[in-house]
Amino acid sequence: MGSGSEFAQKTGTRRALVTGGGGFIGGHLVRRLLEEGYAVASLDIKPEEEWHQVHGDAVNLPVTDAGTPASYKSVLRSVDEVYHLAENMGGIGFIERNLVDCASSVVTSVNLLNALEPGQRVFFSSSACVYAQSDQQLTGAETTKLAEWTAHPADPEPGYGWAKLYVEQLLRYHREERGLDVRVARFHNSYGPHGTWTGGREKAPAAICRKVALARLSGEHKIEIWGDGGQSRSFMWIDDNVEGIRRIMESDYGDPVNLGSEELVTVNALVDTIIQIAFGEQVEFERTYDLAAPRGVRGRNSDNTLLRSITGGWEPTTPLCDGLEKTYEWIYDQVVRSLDA
Repeated sequence: MGSGSEFAQKTGTRRALVTGGGGFIGGHLVRRLLEEGYAVASLDIKPEEEWHQVHGDAVNLPVTDAGTPASYKSVLRSVDEVYHLAENMGGIGFIERNLVDCASSVVTSVNLLNALEPGQRVFFSSSACVYAQSDQQLTGAETTKLAEWTAHPADPEPGYGWAKLYVEQLLRYHREERGLDVRVARFHNSYGPHGTWTGGREKAPAAICRKVALARLSGEHKIEIWGDGGQSRSFMWIDDNVEGIRRIMESDYGDPVNLGSEELVTVNALVDTIIQIAFGEQVEFERTYDLAAPRGVRGRNSDNTLLRSITGGWEPTTPLCDGLEKTYEWIYDQVVRSLDA
């Protein structure tokens, strides 16, 4: 645990604050910034023992009042860049069952933005959940790629999607009225090691990796799938996510831009891939489909046309099977440790 005064004494090429630095994406981003020579303050409302990653070279700031301007002021005076990733969120099961908590995260964003000074550069992690639900009713090859301009007229995911869309608008107002230098990325599903893999907040890749790992260890080749398995999604490898954050932050583009993979897959195909990784071959599993479970929209995919335009042609390119190999290996180890505990 550190302090704002401790951070003020640190030296680095540039200085950054990462809110939500104890989270999955935040932890990977802090590591990347440290590797680039930044002095980094990592702020999170969770106790440090609950952080996904703790980096000794960063000033880690677990706080109990992360939603108040006073929590930021001492650090903000000395930072060049702010990466605002803090959010109360999880996979679709958490989002659909905790609308109040997800929507209430806007309080943290409002207070942080009010504590910033004109000219400061801030990155905001928005979400593909801002897109109209009516545009996400097709699956498979017919799934619509979501271009940035289609977020209006608004019909976002209840709770979480509305909160993200509201903060996007608030950032635009701060840019126009108060001179903040803003960057906004709409994250599509991200996965990788050091993420939530159990407990209710995990997303589909992590949940399926856990279920397949348990099936492999028990010898009972059974798996429960939420929905009918035909839902379509794209999933972005965590290193691509962090690379995209850095490229967008260093661009001169201030409006929202997608950050996701365009490699579309159904949930059934995702299960097939993870089984293949776990067993080295395609093993027959008894599949149970829970049609009453949260399942989200029918199909969602990223349109990266704008992203390629502002980053000189870059976009997430790590094949899903490659990223899942590393993710499954990490989650398998976590499952074994949990069973041995």
